[in-house]
Amino acid sequence: MKNLYINNHFFFALFGVGIAYVLAFFFAFLMVVAHGLLIVLFLLFMIDFLLLFNQKNAVQAQRILPEKLSNGDQNSIKIDLKINYPFTITTKIIDEIPFQFQKRDFLILRTIQPKKNILFEYILEPKQRGEYRFGSLNIFANSPLNLVSRRFTFQKDALLPSYPSFIHLRKYELMALQNEFLLGGIKKIRKLGHTIEFEQIKEYVPGDDVRTINWKATGKRNQLMVNQFQDEKSQRIFMIIDKGRTMQMPFNGLSLLDYSINATLALSHIILKKSDRAGMMTFSKTAENKVAADNKSGQLKKISQALYNIQTNFFESDFSRLYQEVKFTVGQRSLILLFTNFETLDAVNRQMKYLRGIAKNHLLVIIFFKNTELQHLIQKKPGNMQEIYDQIIAEKFEYEKKLIIQELKKYGIHTVYTLPENLNIEVINTYLEIKARGIL
Repeated sequence: MKNLYINNHFFFALFGVGIAYVLAFFFAFLMVVAHGLLIVLFLLFMIDFLLLFNQKNAVQAQRILPEKLSNGDQNSIKIDLKINYPFTITTKIIDEIPFQFQKRDFLILRTIQPKKNILFEYILEPKQRGEYRFGSLNIFANSPLNLVSRRFTFQKDALLPSYPSFIHLRKYELMALQNEFLLGGIKKIRKLGHTIEFEQIKEYVPGDDVRTINWKATGKRNQLMVNQFQDEKSQRIFMIIDKGRTMQMPFNGLSLLDYSINATLALSHIILKKSDRAGMMTFSKTAENKVAADNKSGQLKKISQALYNIQTNFFESDFSRLYQEVKFTVGQRSLILLFTNFETLDAVNRQMKYLRGIAKNHLLVIIFFKNTELQHLIQKKPGNMQEIYDQIIAEKFEYEKKLIIQELKKYGIHTVYTLPENLNIEVINTYLEIKARGIL
């Protein structure tokens, strides 16, 4: 009986019978009508009960989950529902989704024909990494009488991990391999030149760069021949993530730390597809989550596991410790992409000697973030004096960021200054441009 639920329709009908009994005190002939209505209601209740409960496996359902959730992306959750009742039923589907989503009103209502098998789908978008626990999948079935409901419960517990964003890795890979990486559909990476790794001499075809004509081979063959180059391979690329308190700032539900982690996984995938060696580490008070640069088949999985449960510790990041770690663990010249967030020029100057020390032996690219709210404030047309003041302050902060870029550039340190939502595309573009220039 614990799966029996009485619907509102029954109570409305019972309320109507009660009114008939009240009226019977004033009009005696209505007493027979009231008794008759009560008997009919009782009989309909029993018929509805028997219709729903006389079959053991009347409803079968299964929640179909992915192997893992992709953090910050839309993940599809499916429910496979099979109805064995010989009549049309109305179902109410209540899935007990993880508390992290704070969705207290999850409900799917459907009218389903007899003997049907239907697949439902809904979307979940996690905003933090970690474990997500699903509760029971509850199906409430109503017959056409709709006086009572029968509850069916399936899959009482399911645990699903949420990993850094991986859903769009294939899309990034195709764009990168074609050298046609787009930013918002409008920005195409600039192919600046060739790397120094020679591949072969081939016959000239229309469209080949005339600057690559090999005149000696042309003279021997008496036809135009060109040198063909390929991207230099097995270069070391390190991604370093600052997990200090400045990286906890949230934008669109994700922290800067989460954006950096998602970008690191996406870039690692492209690096390995380009046959380079991908490695990573995080730092704050100490260097942690270290993965040595390699290009073996299981490298992306290693990086994904290292990124899975990284959390900020809210400390002030120690760049002197980072400098020591890079000096002793990254021996060969490498491309180092440092995800951090500087808000003022003074903050950069305090760490400049350590950044210059790293840039002395490696190609250092510092990636920091535009403040989305400040960008909106700058672009907004002010309507009063207070908004004018706010806009001036926002422009001052934006000017400070530009000074940071100029100061870093003065010491040969490359920068990527981007909106958080464009981070993946910007860092991959930067990597591909560096590869195209052959400056590593």
